[in-house]
Amino acid sequence: MNLALKWIARFRRYAWRYAAGAAVLSGTLSLGILARAETPPASAQLQEEQRGDENSALGIALEGYPYPWPVHFLPLTIEGQDVRMAYMDVAPAGDTAAPGSEKAAAPIAGGEHAPAIVLLHGKNFGGYYWEGTARALLAAGYRVVIPDQIGWGKSSKPAIHYSFELLAANTAHLLDALGIEKAAVLGHSTGGMLAARFALLYPQRVTRLILEDPIGLEDYRAHIPPQTDETLYRAELANTDAAKIRAFYARYFAHPAPEISDPLAELQIRITRSGEFPRWAKASALAYQMIYQQPVRQDYHLLAPATLIIVGAQDHTVPMSSYAAPEARAQMGQFVELGRAAAQEIPRGWLAVIADCGHIPHLEKQEEFQREVLAFLQGRP
Repeated sequence: MNLALKWIARFRRYAWRYAAGAAVLSGTLSLGILARAETPPASAQLQEEQRGDENSALGIALEGYPYPWPVHFLPLTIEGQDVRMAYMDVAPAGDTAAPGSEKAAAPIAGGEHAPAIVLLHGKNFGGYYWEGTARALLAAGYRVVIPDQIGWGKSSKPAIHYSFELLAANTAHLLDALGIEKAAVLGHSTGGMLAARFALLYPQRVTRLILEDPIGLEDYRAHIPPQTDETLYRAELANTDAAKIRAFYARYFAHPAPEISDPLAELQIRITRSGEFPRWAKASALAYQMIYQQPVRQDYHLLAPATLIIVGAQDHTVPMSSYAAPEARAQMGQFVELGRAAAQEIPRGWLAVIADCGHIPHLEKQEEFQREVLAFLQGRP
C-alpha cells in the first residue's frame, strides 16, 4: 500500500495508538528550554470513542484526532491571551517509524546537522495532511517541522487580529526554540502567502522557498467587495451542511475522489458538531479577512531565496469568491497564468505546472509533486 493510501486509510478510520508524547516548551520563549510531558496511552474505550464518524463532535483543537507524529506545543502570548502553537518535529532517522514509536516520539534538540524544512498548511487544513510529503522529505534526509498556525489545527483559536506578520513571527519563534537557524520553507495555499511573507521578513533564514498553489497571486480587493467581520462570521457559523462541506472540499481536486476529499471534509463536519464551533467560526472568518486585506503578491519581486511555484493546471481557487459578481469571478483564479507572471518577477523564480491537477498537488498528484520538490531542494530547478 503506498503512502497516500496508508494516509487515507488512517485518516478515514480515525484510529490510532495513543502512545504519542506531548512536549511543552516551559519557561520564557527566549530561554528556548524544552520540557517533556508524556501522555499516557488511551483506554480501549476512549480510543473507540475517538474514532467517531461525521456525526460525532470533534473539539476545535482536534483533541483526540490522529496526527501522523506526536504533537508538541509552543506557548505564546498574543494580545494578552495565553495560547499554544501545536507542531510536529520529526527527525530524518525516524522516516519509517510508526506514529507513537519511541523513535518518533521525542522532539529534536538544537544542533542537529540535518537540513530542515518547514511545511505551512492552507486555510482549510492543518498539519495532518502533510504526511506523504513529510515522509518523502524524511527519506531524503530532511528534518521536517510541521506547525499548526495559531487559529488552525490543534493550536489555540483566539479571536485576535490575524496577520501574516504575526504568523511569520510565531514561526520564527518556533524555529528559534528548536535551534533551527535556517530552513527551506514549503507553503500550500494560504500557507503560500505566509511562506512568502516569512521569506520577505526573514530572508537570511530561508534556504529555498516553495509555493504550492499559493493563493494571493492576485489582489482579491480588485474584484471582491469588502465584507464585515460579522458577515464573514455569520457565513462560517451557518456552514454546517455536511453535503455542502463535502462538495466544497471536492472542488479542490481536478478529479475528486471521495477517498481523498471526504476525510478532509469529515474533519470539518465533525467540528461543526462541537459546542465550541462558534469560536472556530470566528477564527476562520478573521483568517479570511487577513487573506483579503493583506496581499503579498506586490512584494514578490523582493523575494531573495530561490523560489519554486508549483501549481495544478486545473486549479481555479478563489477565496471569498461567493461575494464576487459572476463576470468578475470568471476572470479570477487562473493559476497557470498567474503563477507564470509571478515566477518571472521573482529574481530566482521558477514555475512547475502539474497537469490534470487541482489545488492540492501534494495529495492529488503526490509522486509528481514530490519529484518537483526534491529536485528543487537538491539544486535542480
